[in-house]
Amino acid sequence: MLSDRAYGLLVQIRTAILQLKDWNSNIISSDDYYSSPDGMKNLAASCMLIEAIGEGIKQIDKITDGRLLVNRPEIPWKDVIGIRNHIAHGYFDIDGDMVLDVVKNDLDSLLEAIEFFIDRH
Repeated sequence: MLSDRAYGLLVQIRTAILQLKDWNSNIISSDDYYSSPDGMKNLAASCMLIEAIGEGIKQIDKITDGRLLVNRPEIPWKDVIGIRNHIAHGYFDIDGDMVLDVVKNDLDSLLEAIEFFIDRH
């Protein structure tokens, strides 16, 4: 059984993932981020949500004493937290290619895992 705090974080993470997917649905290449002020805002906002997701995962792992995330070993949880750390501590080293890669290739499986946990609350 999840604590209310862990469940709340999972719901917030799901919302952030869905926002990332929506906001980036028309992004084809990283040039789309750099080609306009709105694209740059999207890049910055996307970085913030990726960072928030990583922080949320980190907190869930702490709250559950490492016993929850191991139930979905196909997700590289340390990498999810690691990208949060990379963004938080090296923002000016972030590039659109990295963000686009995460958005286009990693969110579906992460969303599936998060919904798995939410559904079993």
